[in-house]
Amino acid sequence: MVRMLLVVDVGNTNIVLGVYKDDKLLYDWRIATYKDKTSDEYGLLFEQIFKYHGLCPRDVEDVIISSVVPTLMHTLSAMSIKYFNSEPIIVGPGVKTGMNIKYDNPREVGADRIVNAVAGYEKYGGPLIIVDFGTAITFCAISKDGEYLGGAITPGIKISSEALFLRTAKLPKVEISKPKFVIAKNTINSIQSGLVYGYIGLVDYIIERMIEELREEGEVKTVVGTGGFSSLIASESKYINKIDKLLTLEGLRIIYGRNK
Repeated sequence: MVRMLLVVDVGNTNIVLGVYKDDKLLYDWRIATYKDKTSDEYGLLFEQIFKYHGLCPRDVEDVIISSVVPTLMHTLSAMSIKYFNSEPIIVGPGVKTGMNIKYDNPREVGADRIVNAVAGYEKYGGPLIIVDFGTAITFCAISKDGEYLGGAITPGIKISSEALFLRTAKLPKVEISKPKFVIAKNTINSIQSGLVYGYIGLVDYIIERMIEELREEGEVKTVVGTGGFSSLIASESKYINKIDKLLTLEGLRIIYGRNK
């Protein structure tokens, strides 16, 4: 029997899940986050995804979950027990991460940020900066010795786009894509220009300041972009030199190993 690990990263917009066999990621999926779904609805959805790819839920030996949506923690924990016969590891206080968190209150740091930091340091060493392009954009700094130093949080590009549409009378909702020129010739391209190139400037300035503040740690050789819009912004960024969209899943696998 193939024994597998199910890793689940719950974000405000999407849930990303993957299945590992030993250290190898077999499959990964991205589904919409619905805060009102029941444990049975999620369980049946996960079962359908597994069966479509010829996988058996009974082959899952363990489950590990990180979440920034507190209302889904009980739902997904109950789903794991009922559909995968596994009491999940929930990333949070009491779980061994192997990382010293230098935050004023370590409990305030989102689970996804810690998971990303664990994977980033394991894969790339430090000092390191990780930029996660999710519903919010988070910037995380990791020391040369693998300590989580802190970072910054800003609204994500999609939130800004929706706010612009909702709070203005005449501006349309647009697809988030990079126009050819910053000086746009129509309203849609003008909005796209402001969003995409504006966020490139925002991201690079914050990274630039973080690099300066990390000077005592040594040269920051790696700036990792992860999350849904990482490729869009990184293509123009002066500083992001690695794209690792599955960084969080890898971090969950590593943390699972440290707790077994």
